[in-house]
Amino acid sequence: RLARSTHYRDKTMPLLLLLLALLLPAAPEATPSALLGINYGRVGNNLPPTTSALQLLAGLGVGRVRLYDADPATLRSFANTGVELVVGVPDECLAAVSTPSGASSWVRSVIQPALPATKIAVLTVGNEVLTGANSSALTPSLLPAMQCIHDALVQLGLDKQVAVTTAHNLGVLATSYPPSSAYFRKDVLPVLCPILDFHARTGSPFLVNAYPYFAYAEDPAGVELEYALLEPGHGGVPDPSSGLRYPNMLVAQVDAVYHAIAAANRAAARAVEVRVSETGWPSAGDGNETGATPRNAARYNGNVMRLVGEGKGTPLRPDGALRVYMFALFNENMKPGPLSERNYGLFKPDGTPVYELSYRLPKDNATTSSGAGGTGSIAGSGGGPQNNGYYSISAPSAKANVGYVWMERRKPLVSQMESGGAPGFLKPLMWSC
Repeated sequence: RLARSTHYRDKTMPLLLLLLALLLPAAPEATPSALLGINYGRVGNNLPPTTSALQLLAGLGVGRVRLYDADPATLRSFANTGVELVVGVPDECLAAVSTPSGASSWVRSVIQPALPATKIAVLTVGNEVLTGANSSALTPSLLPAMQCIHDALVQLGLDKQVAVTTAHNLGVLATSYPPSSAYFRKDVLPVLCPILDFHARTGSPFLVNAYPYFAYAEDPAGVELEYALLEPGHGGVPDPSSGLRYPNMLVAQVDAVYHAIAAANRAAARAVEVRVSETGWPSAGDGNETGATPRNAARYNGNVMRLVGEGKGTPLRPDGALRVYMFALFNENMKPGPLSERNYGLFKPDGTPVYELSYRLPKDNATTSSGAGGTGSIAGSGGGPQNNGYYSISAPSAKANVGYVWMERRKPLVSQMESGGAPGFLKPLMWSC
């Protein structure tokens, strides 16, 4: 998965948008049982301001967001919203924060000023470092950066408030099927074993980016689509060694990570929680990207919401509710790679949904204090009817007034403004460590 992120800001904000910031419904506030989050990537030149993303989050009833960078302006945008953030330390910053002085300087200048108004719960140091294209250069800095940032938080008395971790690709596994036979690749064990010790010592979670889509796309003849899509009617796949039956591939992937942790570090396995930091399904792809369709994306993401909303664990860990961050809020038009990379979003940049999707989220997934509570429509308080606890992502053709409430005369924002820095759009920003 793409690990780096381009950062954006708009230089001018029209009076209408300033007024909107005052009129927006409160974003859902994360509670201990709010298990569903969403990834907010910003690798695009046509994405709306964070203010508008907050409006969509309020309509969705999602109170947890993962960011891929610590851009101060973006962190300020989430202040006093109640939204709980997972904030990324970009790969290009790892070397700078892998020393005590560098980590302390970064935490004091970037993270500490945002607290407590901005609710930062987790810092992810790099993304898929051990399996990425720059793994040989970045890996030596990974654990030192994690340790130094944690130590900097301890010095400020923030370590109980903010956890430190990193996100891994499932490619760290040598094998994942059956789950009980999973183990880590030998070449990453020298780094992963002390990372597991770090997690056990600090109480931080082990994050994994898990995509059943990739397994299906690579072997559509060998992987049942319904199993990969998490369809509740699927009979499941048994693990002959453990005797457990897996109703869908996502929970099988999570339990494979648990088994790999136990094989590598049995003491850590008793203390470390596995969370899904990314999962999703593309709505479009190149000709050779089997299964990348709006219908499959709608089914997968709807089933993820259902699965997390049930508050259940995995077959191996049934007592610990599964925590998941969906990928992603927006389609991002500047992501490199195959077409699918630019089509993981629930929304287009103008705020209209990519496909139809409806699911009832538990009330406590969304809020303890706001009126949004997962009951609003896409446009928060201004874009559609209330619907008895449902939020709805409706296709543009099915609902003409879907979009941001600051769209004038219900015209798509992109048709009203020119790209490349027009008011209302975010412009590229070269943000550094």
